[in-house]
Amino acid sequence: MSAALAGLRVLDFSTLLPGPLATLMLAEAGAEVIKIERPDGGDAMRRDPHYFALLNRGKRSLALDLKSETARAALRPLVESADVLIEQFRPGVMQRLGLGYETLAAINPRLIYVSIAGYRSDGPEANRPGHDLTYAAESGLLSLAAGGDGAPVLPAALVADIAGGSYPAVLNVLLALRRRDASGRGCRVEIAMRDGLLPFLYEAIADRQALGVEPKAGYSPATGGSPRYQLYRTLDGRHLAVAAVEEKFWRNFCEAIGLPASFRDDARDPAATQQAVAERIASRSGAEWEARLDGLDVCCSLVRNVGEAMSGPELAHLFDRSVRFDARTLGALPLPLSRSLLCDDACASAPALGEANDALLKPA
Repeated sequence: MSAALAGLRVLDFSTLLPGPLATLMLAEAGAEVIKIERPDGGDAMRRDPHYFALLNRGKRSLALDLKSETARAALRPLVESADVLIEQFRPGVMQRLGLGYETLAAINPRLIYVSIAGYRSDGPEANRPGHDLTYAAESGLLSLAAGGDGAPVLPAALVADIAGGSYPAVLNVLLALRRRDASGRGCRVEIAMRDGLLPFLYEAIADRQALGVEPKAGYSPATGGSPRYQLYRTLDGRHLAVAAVEEKFWRNFCEAIGLPASFRDDARDPAATQQAVAERIASRSGAEWEARLDGLDVCCSLVRNVGEAMSGPELAHLFDRSVRFDARTLGALPLPLSRSLLCDDACASAPALGEANDALLKPA
């Protein structure tokens, strides 16, 4: 069977992470993604070519000065044939370039026009600058995880960029395509990365509204409020991730580590139980605990570093696709897409800047 999005043409005006990751998913599903870049260096991510390669595998590149009327005119045939456009400028930039939704929809009424920004264009923060960390701070997400001193901790992932930007963009593209199948018309979609984080706060939002509590770090089991859901240090300085939330898992875990019976009822004195578990875990190395817990119904894992995770049998097979760049080959970025829906191109290139200009732009 052909890839799910074969025949779809996407114009990608985005840079760095949120938009390029979204269009990477569309490209892997078979869409033709044409990356529109500045002639003077292109996407800023090209400064780190290995990052650029993983995020732009299988795309094509046009180098165009969008401030030039001639360049914008050369884009018109591509706009006419495009199904999706994704841009990531601050609100108003595309309009000033003559590439706003209303202008392009008049040329191509079937166009699905996606704008990714930190904030909604109709809100008071529309033109405020921001990055992943500021969006996480403003959403309330950072307040729910704290270090030993009680201060918020830096997230280990760019969750606003990816979960608040890339994933909602792909989801909304697919919804808009489905509606276009019925109506024949495209639409404008706005993705606000700060707002896209709110589903991650579902528990805190529900508790604040229904119970009247002000959620804070450690108030719930998922944010450190339970000995059943913790990171425990092992004898050799590694960490065991324990997620034995349900009673059956907790009972199995307590039995496996030999937790004294007086501490197994964690509702009686959670802090004492947590301390007792910590002492037990600290008595053995990470490898010993991994071996002891292997095959048991306990929901526990040793915290792996990236190299261990990538080379382990559970994940190594996901790096079977590859990307070529600068005479090198890297494992392609694994994506949360069913293999049955992807294109067959197991090895593809990241595009050189402007490599598709001659093929895609008609002579003036």
